[in-house]
Amino acid sequence: MFSDSWWFDAFSLRPTASELTGHPCGHKQMLTIVAYDISDQKRLRQIAKFCEEWGVRVQYSIFECRLEADRFDDFWLELLERIDASVDRVVAYKVCAACAKEVLSAGQQQHYEKVVCYVF
Repeated sequence: MFSDSWWFDAFSLRPTASELTGHPCGHKQMLTIVAYDISDQKRLRQIAKFCEEWGVRVQYSIFECRLEADRFDDFWLELLERIDASVDRVVAYKVCAACAKEVLSAGQQQHYEKVVCYVF
C-alpha cells in the first residue's frame, strides 16, 4: 500500500492514518528524527540503547521515533539526563506527514531493527 508513496521511500516507519490526514501541524503523533554526537564511548552506548527502546536506527547515530507529543517530552527529558551537555550534542526534529513530503532521500538505506520475536 505504501510502497509507492513518498513516505515509504523517505522513512522506514509507515505513516498512521492520522499522519496522512488532517491539518499539517495538528497531528498528535509525529515522526521524530533524533541525531546525536556523543564524545564518551560509555555514554554513546547508553544513548544508543536508550534510543533503540523508543525508535528505529536508520544510521549509526540517527533514529526515527514515532512519538505522541506528550511521550516526546518524556523521551527528551530522559535523553537529556544521559548526555554531558558541555561536550555532547543531541538534536530532535519533529516532522508531521505534510512537512515530511519535503524530505529528500537517495541511495540505499539499511534498517537496524531489533528482532522482537521469532515465529516457527
